[in-house]
Amino acid sequence: MIGEVLSSEGIAATYSAWKLTAKDKLMVRAQFFKNYLRQQIDILAARLSLDLNKVTIVISGMASSSIGMEEIPYTDLPYAVDGSQSSIRFFDMSEDFPHEIMLISGVKSDVDVMRGEETQLVGLLNMSELSSFQNKEAIFIFPGTHSKHMYVQGNELVGFQTFMTGEIFKIMSHYSILKDSVENGNQNDLTQEEISAFRSGVRQSEHANILNSLFKVRTNQLFDKMNRKQNALYMSGLLIGNELKDLKEKESWDLVLCSGNNLYELYKLGIEELDLAQRTTTVSAGIIDKATVAGQVKIFQNQKIKLNNNNA
Repeated sequence: MIGEVLSSEGIAATYSAWKLTAKDKLMVRAQFFKNYLRQQIDILAARLSLDLNKVTIVISGMASSSIGMEEIPYTDLPYAVDGSQSSIRFFDMSEDFPHEIMLISGVKSDVDVMRGEETQLVGLLNMSELSSFQNKEAIFIFPGTHSKHMYVQGNELVGFQTFMTGEIFKIMSHYSILKDSVENGNQNDLTQEEISAFRSGVRQSEHANILNSLFKVRTNQLFDKMNRKQNALYMSGLLIGNELKDLKEKESWDLVLCSGNNLYELYKLGIEELDLAQRTTTVSAGIIDKATVAGQVKIFQNQKIKLNNNNA
Protein backbone atom coordinates (compact mmCIF):
# COMPACT_ATOMS: atom_id res chain seq x y z
CA MET A 1 0.00 0.00 0.00
CA ILE A 2 1.26 3.48 -0.93
CA GLY A 3 0.24 6.77 0.65
CA GLU A 4 1.69 10.23 1.01
CA VAL A 5 1.47 13.40 3.05
CA LEU A 6 2.64 16.58 1.32
CA SER A 7 3.65 19.78 3.04
CA SER A 8 5.06 23.14 1.94
CA GLU A 9 7.16 23.31 5.12
CA GLY A 10 10.74 22.69 4.07
CA ILE A 11 13.80 22.07 6.17
CA ALA A 12 14.51 25.79 6.68
CA ALA A 13 11.01 26.40 8.06
CA THR A 14 11.27 23.44 10.44
CA TYR A 15 14.69 24.57 11.65
CA SER A 16 13.40 28.12 12.19
CA ALA A 17 10.43 26.76 14.15
CA TRP A 18 12.83 24.89 16.43
CA LYS A 19 14.91 28.01 16.98
CA LEU A 20 11.85 30.12 17.78
CA THR A 21 10.03 27.74 20.11
CA ALA A 22 11.69 24.53 21.20
CA LYS A 23 15.13 26.00 21.80
CA ASP A 24 13.69 28.17 24.57
CA LYS A 25 12.37 25.00 26.19
CA LEU A 26 15.79 23.31 25.91
CA MET A 27 14.42 20.72 23.48
CA VAL A 28 17.23 19.19 21.44
CA ARG A 29 16.92 19.59 17.71
CA ALA A 30 16.61 15.87 16.91
CA GLN A 31 13.69 15.54 19.32
CA PHE A 32 11.92 18.52 17.76
CA PHE A 33 12.25 16.93 14.32
CA LYS A 34 10.97 13.62 15.69
CA ASN A 35 7.91 15.38 17.11
CA TYR A 36 7.21 16.92 13.70
CA LEU A 37 7.70 13.54 11.99
CA ARG A 38 5.34 11.88 14.46
CA GLN A 39 2.58 14.35 13.53
CA GLN A 40 2.98 13.55 9.83
CA ILE A 41 3.16 9.78 10.47
CA ASP A 42 -0.07 9.97 12.48
CA ILE A 43 -1.78 11.78 9.59
CA LEU A 44 -0.56 9.13 7.13
CA ALA A 45 -1.61 6.27 9.41
CA ALA A 46 -5.11 7.72 9.68
CA ARG A 47 -5.41 8.11 5.90
CA LEU A 48 -4.27 4.55 5.28
CA SER A 49 -6.09 3.05 8.28
CA LEU A 50 -2.83 1.33 9.25
CA ASP A 51 -0.79 0.99 12.42
CA LEU A 52 2.62 2.32 11.33
CA ASN A 53 4.38 1.81 14.68
CA LYS A 54 7.77 0.08 14.37
CA VAL A 55 8.02 0.90 10.65
CA THR A 56 11.52 2.22 9.85
CA ILE A 57 11.69 5.84 8.68
CA VAL A 58 14.27 6.57 5.95
CA ILE A 59 15.17 10.23 5.40
CA SER A 60 17.40 11.82 2.76
CA GLY A 61 18.11 15.36 1.61
CA MET A 62 18.70 18.43 3.77
CA ALA A 63 17.62 16.65 6.95
CA SER A 64 21.28 15.60 7.34
CA SER A 65 22.56 19.19 6.92
CA SER A 66 23.53 21.83 9.47
CA ILE A 67 19.88 22.98 9.60
CA GLY A 68 18.45 19.47 9.62
CA MET A 69 17.77 16.80 12.19
CA GLU A 70 21.48 16.16 12.70
CA GLU A 71 24.45 17.09 10.54
CA ILE A 72 26.21 14.08 8.99
CA PRO A 73 29.50 14.33 7.04
CA TYR A 74 29.27 14.07 3.27
CA THR A 75 30.36 10.95 1.41
CA ASP A 76 33.36 11.53 -0.89
CA LEU A 77 33.48 10.81 -4.60
CA PRO A 78 33.57 8.40 -6.31
CA TYR A 79 30.17 7.25 -5.06
CA ALA A 80 28.78 3.81 -5.94
CA VAL A 81 25.41 4.17 -7.67
CA ASP A 82 23.90 1.36 -5.59
CA GLY A 83 24.19 3.67 -2.56
CA SER A 84 26.31 1.17 -0.62
CA GLN A 85 28.87 3.84 0.32
CA SER A 86 26.36 6.34 1.71
CA SER A 87 27.12 7.97 5.04
CA ILE A 88 24.22 7.24 7.36
CA ARG A 89 23.14 7.70 10.96
CA PHE A 90 20.72 5.36 12.74
CA PHE A 91 18.41 6.54 15.52
CA ASP A 92 16.93 3.78 17.69
CA MET A 93 13.22 3.68 18.37
CA SER A 94 12.06 4.94 21.76
CA GLU A 95 8.93 4.88 23.87
CA ASP A 96 7.75 8.26 22.57
CA PHE A 97 8.88 7.58 18.97
CA PRO A 98 8.35 3.92 18.04
CA HIS A 99 10.33 4.04 14.81
CA GLU A 100 13.94 3.39 13.89
CA ILE A 101 15.26 6.25 11.71
CA MET A 102 17.91 5.96 9.04
CA LEU A 103 19.23 9.40 8.05
CA ILE A 104 21.16 9.51 4.75
CA SER A 105 23.88 12.08 4.13
CA GLY A 106 24.90 13.72 0.84
CA VAL A 107 27.95 13.64 -1.42
CA LYS A 108 30.83 16.07 -1.90
CA SER A 109 33.63 16.67 -4.35
CA ASP A 110 36.61 18.95 -3.76
CA VAL A 111 34.53 21.97 -4.82
CA ASP A 112 30.84 21.04 -4.64
CA VAL A 113 28.20 19.45 -2.41
CA MET A 114 24.69 18.01 -2.67
CA ARG A 115 22.14 16.37 -0.42
CA GLY A 116 19.20 14.43 -1.81
CA GLU A 117 19.91 14.27 -5.53
CA GLU A 118 22.34 11.38 -5.03
CA THR A 119 19.49 9.34 -3.51
CA GLN A 120 17.30 10.13 -6.53
CA LEU A 121 20.17 9.04 -8.78
CA VAL A 122 20.49 5.72 -6.92
CA GLY A 123 16.77 5.19 -7.37
CA LEU A 124 16.79 6.01 -11.08
CA LEU A 125 19.76 3.78 -11.89
CA ASN A 126 18.23 0.85 -10.05
CA MET A 127 14.95 1.10 -11.99
CA SER A 128 14.68 -1.23 -14.98
CA GLU A 129 13.98 1.72 -17.31
CA LEU A 130 17.41 3.30 -16.68
CA SER A 131 19.64 0.52 -15.34
CA SER A 132 21.49 0.35 -18.70
CA PHE A 133 23.06 3.75 -17.97
CA GLN A 134 25.06 2.37 -15.03
CA ASN A 135 27.85 1.18 -17.34
CA LYS A 136 27.72 4.09 -19.79
CA GLU A 137 29.22 7.54 -19.68
CA ALA A 138 26.10 9.52 -18.84
CA ILE A 139 25.36 12.98 -17.47
CA PHE A 140 22.16 13.15 -15.44
CA ILE A 141 20.60 16.64 -15.49
CA PHE A 142 18.41 17.56 -12.51
CA PRO A 143 16.86 21.04 -13.08
CA GLY A 144 15.84 23.14 -10.10
CA THR A 145 16.68 26.11 -7.94
CA HIS A 146 20.21 24.70 -7.83
CA SER A 147 20.42 22.42 -10.87
CA LYS A 148 22.75 19.43 -10.73
CA HIS A 149 24.68 17.78 -13.55
CA MET A 150 25.87 14.37 -12.36
CA TYR A 151 28.51 12.36 -14.20
CA VAL A 152 28.08 8.56 -14.02
CA GLN A 153 30.75 6.22 -15.29
CA GLY A 154 31.36 2.54 -14.57
CA ASN A 155 28.68 2.17 -11.86
CA GLU A 156 29.97 5.25 -10.00
CA LEU A 157 29.10 8.89 -9.65
CA VAL A 158 32.49 10.38 -10.55
CA GLY A 159 31.67 14.11 -10.57
CA PHE A 160 28.92 16.70 -10.47
CA GLN A 161 28.30 20.41 -10.91
CA THR A 162 25.78 22.77 -9.31
CA PHE A 163 24.19 25.62 -11.30
CA MET A 164 22.27 28.39 -9.53
CA THR A 165 19.92 28.74 -12.51
CA GLY A 166 16.61 28.84 -10.68
CA GLU A 167 17.83 31.07 -7.88
CA ILE A 168 19.37 33.60 -10.28
CA PHE A 169 16.10 33.71 -12.24
CA LYS A 170 14.18 34.42 -9.03
CA ILE A 171 16.58 37.15 -7.94
CA MET A 172 16.59 38.82 -11.36
CA SER A 173 12.81 38.65 -11.81
CA HIS A 174 11.88 39.75 -8.27
CA TYR A 175 14.62 42.00 -6.92
CA SER A 176 16.68 43.47 -9.75
CA ILE A 177 16.15 46.33 -12.21
CA LEU A 178 14.63 43.69 -14.51
CA LYS A 179 11.67 42.96 -12.24
CA ASP A 180 9.40 45.45 -14.04
CA SER A 181 10.35 44.06 -17.44
CA VAL A 182 9.11 40.50 -16.87
CA GLU A 183 5.96 38.67 -15.81
CA ASN A 184 5.97 35.01 -14.87
CA GLY A 185 3.20 32.86 -16.29
CA ASN A 186 2.24 29.21 -16.68
CA GLN A 187 5.26 27.50 -18.18
CA ASN A 188 3.25 24.43 -19.20
CA ASP A 189 0.93 26.37 -21.51
CA LEU A 190 3.18 28.54 -23.67
CA THR A 191 2.19 30.47 -26.77
CA GLN A 192 4.28 30.22 -29.93
CA GLU A 193 5.52 33.77 -29.31
CA GLU A 194 6.69 32.81 -25.79
CA ILE A 195 8.41 29.67 -27.10
CA SER A 196 10.16 31.78 -29.73
CA ALA A 197 11.30 34.22 -27.03
CA PHE A 198 12.72 31.35 -24.96
CA ARG A 199 14.54 29.88 -27.95
CA SER A 200 15.95 33.33 -28.74
CA GLY A 201 17.35 33.53 -25.20
CA VAL A 202 18.97 30.09 -25.55
CA ARG A 203 20.59 31.10 -28.86
CA GLN A 204 21.83 34.35 -27.33
CA SER A 205 23.42 32.43 -24.44
CA GLU A 206 25.66 30.50 -26.83
CA HIS A 207 27.49 33.50 -28.20
CA ALA A 208 27.30 36.38 -25.71
CA ASN A 209 28.38 37.25 -22.19
CA ILE A 210 25.58 36.41 -19.72
CA LEU A 211 25.94 39.67 -17.77
CA ASN A 212 25.55 41.75 -20.90
CA SER A 213 22.75 39.54 -22.24
CA LEU A 214 20.68 39.93 -19.06
CA PHE A 215 20.53 43.69 -19.55
CA LYS A 216 18.87 43.09 -22.91
CA VAL A 217 15.83 41.92 -20.94
CA ARG A 218 15.40 45.56 -19.98
CA THR A 219 15.96 46.95 -23.48
CA ASN A 220 13.55 44.36 -24.93
CA GLN A 221 10.86 46.03 -22.84
CA LEU A 222 12.03 49.62 -23.35
CA PHE A 223 12.07 49.18 -27.14
CA ASP A 224 8.79 47.18 -27.20
CA LYS A 225 10.49 44.13 -28.70
CA MET A 226 8.73 41.72 -26.34
CA ASN A 227 5.88 41.83 -23.86
CA ARG A 228 6.62 41.03 -20.22
CA LYS A 229 5.65 37.34 -20.44
CA GLN A 230 7.78 36.82 -23.54
CA ASN A 231 10.61 38.68 -21.84
CA ALA A 232 10.46 36.36 -18.82
CA LEU A 233 10.80 33.41 -21.18
CA TYR A 234 13.69 35.15 -22.95
CA MET A 235 15.48 35.57 -19.61
CA SER A 236 14.77 31.95 -18.71
CA GLY A 237 16.25 30.90 -22.06
CA LEU A 238 19.39 32.93 -21.36
CA LEU A 239 19.93 31.23 -18.00
CA ILE A 240 18.98 27.67 -18.98
CA GLY A 241 20.99 27.98 -22.20
CA ASN A 242 23.99 29.20 -20.22
CA GLU A 243 23.66 26.16 -17.93
CA LEU A 244 23.38 23.64 -20.76
CA LYS A 245 25.66 24.99 -23.49
CA ASP A 246 28.88 23.40 -22.18
CA LEU A 247 27.29 19.97 -22.65
CA LYS A 248 27.89 20.39 -26.38
CA GLU A 249 31.58 19.79 -25.66
CA LYS A 250 30.87 16.50 -23.83
CA GLU A 251 30.26 14.68 -27.10
CA SER A 252 31.01 11.15 -25.84
CA TRP A 253 28.53 11.37 -22.94
CA ASP A 254 24.85 10.37 -23.09
CA LEU A 255 22.50 12.92 -21.50
CA VAL A 256 19.57 12.06 -19.23
CA LEU A 257 17.07 14.85 -18.47
CA CYS A 258 15.42 14.23 -15.09
CA SER A 259 12.87 16.99 -14.59
CA GLY A 260 9.54 17.36 -12.85
CA ASN A 261 6.55 18.92 -14.58
CA ASN A 262 7.37 22.55 -13.77
CA LEU A 263 10.64 22.75 -15.76
CA TYR A 264 10.42 19.79 -18.10
CA GLU A 265 9.21 21.67 -21.20
CA LEU A 266 11.74 24.49 -20.88
CA TYR A 267 14.74 22.22 -20.45
CA LYS A 268 13.53 20.01 -23.28
CA LEU A 269 13.25 23.10 -25.52
CA GLY A 270 16.72 24.23 -24.44
CA ILE A 271 18.21 20.84 -25.26
CA GLU A 272 16.52 20.88 -28.68
CA GLU A 273 17.72 24.42 -29.45
CA LEU A 274 21.31 23.45 -28.59
CA ASP A 275 21.14 20.37 -30.85
CA LEU A 276 21.54 17.99 -27.91
CA ALA A 277 18.26 16.09 -28.32
CA GLN A 278 19.71 13.22 -30.36
CA ARG A 279 21.77 11.94 -27.42
CA THR A 280 19.32 12.88 -24.66
CA THR A 281 16.94 10.52 -22.87
CA THR A 282 14.09 12.26 -21.07
CA VAL A 283 12.73 10.76 -17.86
CA SER A 284 9.04 11.32 -17.15
CA ALA A 285 7.95 13.29 -14.10
CA GLY A 286 6.17 10.19 -12.81
CA ILE A 287 9.44 8.25 -12.66
CA ILE A 288 11.23 11.19 -11.04
CA ASP A 289 8.58 11.25 -8.30
CA LYS A 290 9.28 7.58 -7.54
CA ALA A 291 13.08 7.87 -7.73
CA THR A 292 13.66 9.21 -4.21
CA VAL A 293 11.69 6.39 -2.59
CA ALA A 294 13.39 3.78 -4.79
CA GLY A 295 16.79 5.20 -3.82
CA GLN A 296 15.95 5.24 -0.13
CA VAL A 297 14.83 1.60 -0.30
CA LYS A 298 18.02 0.54 -2.11
CA ILE A 299 20.28 2.36 0.36
CA PHE A 300 18.33 0.95 3.31
CA GLN A 301 18.71 -2.59 1.96
CA ASN A 302 22.46 -2.20 1.46
CA GLN A 303 22.98 -0.65 4.89
CA LYS A 304 21.05 -3.44 6.58
CA ILE A 305 23.19 -6.02 4.77
CA LYS A 306 26.29 -4.21 6.02
CA LEU A 307 25.00 -4.19 9.61
CA ASN A 308 24.10 -7.87 9.48
CA ASN A 309 27.55 -8.78 8.08
CA ASN A 310 29.28 -6.71 10.77
CA ASN A 311 27.25 -8.37 13.52
CA ALA A 312 27.70 -11.90 12.17
